[in-house]
Amino acid sequence: MKALKSSDILLPDGIGIVAAVKSITGYNLKKISGTDLHENLLERMDGRKGRCFYLGSSENTLNKIRERLTVEYPNITFETFSPSYKDQFSEKENSEMIAAINAFKPDVLFVGMTAPKQEKWVTAHKTEIDAKIICSIGAVFDFYAGTVKRPSEFWINLGLEWFIRLCKEPKRMWKRYVYYGPIFAWALLKEKLTADLQEMPLIYSKEPK
Repeated sequence: MKALKSSDILLPDGIGIVAAVKSITGYNLKKISGTDLHENLLERMDGRKGRCFYLGSSENTLNKIRERLTVEYPNITFETFSPSYKDQFSEKENSEMIAAINAFKPDVLFVGMTAPKQEKWVTAHKTEIDAKIICSIGAVFDFYAGTVKRPSEFWINLGLEWFIRLCKEPKRMWKRYVYYGPIFAWALLKEKLTADLQEMPLIYSKEPK
């Protein structure tokens, strides 16, 4: 929560957030996925001969990203770094990652270490990083590389992308959707009830003596 609140921009990347905002405020917020952001920034950088850096994921995934970027966005200069797969990085590992990024000086740094590790890492080190924009985009690395297929537009438009991802990766996704999903729904219900009660008029009745 602290990491997210310290960000300059938060995208509503999730149908639950969109539904929550509409339920509480009535505002029809549009879902903007990490994939949308990634594609938009790549198009902008390609037109300006920009530079981007991919931090995260495996070498296999990063190699596939390199192959696709070279074909689709030939004007972009890019670099990658695959960190160790662990919950916590050592000071030496953090220094190596930061040094690699700063030596390249990217316009955009894409970070894909899975949530919430990536958000916490960026928050802890953003003042040390020499990049104009830092984006935590998680699964987009695999989607763009093709190592994991994103659900089709049919499911996305229905607001059921989460369900297809759960079916495809139950071991990794079950806690996010099966455990935390109901917790989020309960928190939303309480917030909605509180808001509705605050809007109810107070009625006083005084019985005659």
